[in-house]
Amino acid sequence: MNTKKLIIFLDSGDTLIDESTEIRDDEDIVIRAELVPGADVTVKTLAERGYTLALVADGNAQSFKNLFKQHGLYDCFTAMINSENIKASKPSPRMFKAAVGALDLSEADYGRIIMVGNNLSRDIKGANALGITSVFQDWTPRYPKAPADESEQPDYTIHEPLQLLELVERLNSRLEEAELLPDTNALASAARSDQSD
Repeated sequence: MNTKKLIIFLDSGDTLIDESTEIRDDEDIVIRAELVPGADVTVKTLAERGYTLALVADGNAQSFKNLFKQHGLYDCFTAMINSENIKASKPSPRMFKAAVGALDLSEADYGRIIMVGNNLSRDIKGANALGITSVFQDWTPRYPKAPADESEQPDYTIHEPLQLLELVERLNSRLEEAELLPDTNALASAARSDQSD
């Protein structure tokens, strides 16, 4: 299996896990929840294709362990970054930088990372502030779908997890092509050209 150049950061709630189905214990730990339709196939397929996946999510470590083990997705992630352990919440750069560090990457790798999330003010704003390509998944009716300002404008928008598969393949191809061209941020260029289409 070839390791792909593109690195994928994924949020949890209403990106992979349907927040409306969460069952919590007395200590507010999520013990069970259902997946957003297609999330399991998406995560497993990306992992099988050689993509490096990192969870970057606000919440408790035990909640994520419970949920991703329940659905057989835990081992698909190379790193799991959560706000409980980092002592910060998105859009704080500490969350994204912790994931970068956990994967032995550096700021030089920001141009090959995408952040996929459901929250414009947390996932998208945080990724944009660092120059990480932002992918907004607007599946849930529970959060705003219109950016409050330019800082929340996503580079890409998808409607459900399965749409991520084609987008990831396209972005990875552009990154591989860009390796032949020095000093270009292929994902940023791709986002600009996609928006002008």
